[in-house]
Amino acid sequence: MIATILMGLVPSFLMVGLGGMVRARLAPAAWQGLDKLNFEVLFPALLFFAASNRPIAVQDVIRIGPAVWAVMGLALMLGYPARRFGPERFLDFAGAWQTAWRFNTAMAFVAVPTLHLADVGQMAVAIGMAVPVANLLAVSALSRGGNLTLWATVRKIALNPFLLASVAGVAVGLSGYKIPDPILAPAQMLAQAAIPIALLSIGATMDWRALTRLDLFNGYLCAVRLLLTPALIWVLCRLLEVEPGLAAVVILFAALPTASAAHVLASGFGADRRLVATLIAQSTLLSAVTLPLWIYLIGISF
Repeated sequence: MIATILMGLVPSFLMVGLGGMVRARLAPAAWQGLDKLNFEVLFPALLFFAASNRPIAVQDVIRIGPAVWAVMGLALMLGYPARRFGPERFLDFAGAWQTAWRFNTAMAFVAVPTLHLADVGQMAVAIGMAVPVANLLAVSALSRGGNLTLWATVRKIALNPFLLASVAGVAVGLSGYKIPDPILAPAQMLAQAAIPIALLSIGATMDWRALTRLDLFNGYLCAVRLLLTPALIWVLCRLLEVEPGLAAVVILFAALPTASAAHVLASGFGADRRLVATLIAQSTLLSAVTLPLWIYLIGISF
C-alpha cells in the first residue's frame, strides 16, 4: 500500500524538483506572474470545477465546514506556545504563526487521488469552507501591527478568488444543476493546468537549503502543521467513529503542508517575509515524508 501511495505522490514531488532545476530559465518576475495567474485564475477554476461538477448534499457542507474550522482552530492554539521562543516583535511572530493553520491547496488535490476513501468534491468543499476562515485568522493576527484599515481587511477577505470560486462552485453543486459540458469545458481546461504550474512554481521559488535552518521555533511550527494537528484529529475521528470518507478528507486536510503564498500576506503587513518563506520551504520539504505516512495511516485506519 505504501508503494502505491508513493507512486501516486512521486510525480508531484518530481515536478517540484523540476521547478527547482529550471528556476534560472525564468526571471523572478515571471515566476511571480505565474503565481498570480494561479491565484487569480487557474486554482479558482479548479475549485469551481471540482465543486460544481457533482451534486453536493447540504449535509456535506454542514459536516465538512465545522470540521475544517475545528482543524484550523486547533492548529492555531497549538502554534501559539511558540511565542515564548519566537521573534521578539509580535508582528513577525504572527507572520510565522499563520503557517500553523494555513494549507497548501495544490498538495490537497495532489494527495486526494491516492486515497480511495477521499473525494475530490468533498475536498473542494473543505477548501471552500476553510479559505475565508484561514484568511480571517491570519489577517486578525497580523493586523495588530499591520497597516490595513478594517474596510481594506474585509474587502481583501471577501474578494479572495478562492473564496469566490468555492462559494460559486458549492452553490451550483447544492442546486443540483448540471452545467452543460461545452460551457464547463474552459473551467476544466484551466483546472488541468493549475496543479502542474503550482508545483513548478513551488520548486522554483523554494529555498532548498531551508532544512539546515530548522531551529526550535521553526521546527515546532512545522511539527504542529505536519504532525501534532493531524495526530489529534486522527484520534478524535477514531473516538467519535466519524464516517470513513469524511474522516479521510479531514485528516488529510489537517496533514497538508502550509500555504505557499503565506509570505505574501506577511509581507503586506510588514512582517519578516524571509522567516515565513523559510517556514514554507521547511514545511513543504518535510511533507514529502510526513504526507505519505498520513495517507498510509488513513488507509489502514478507516
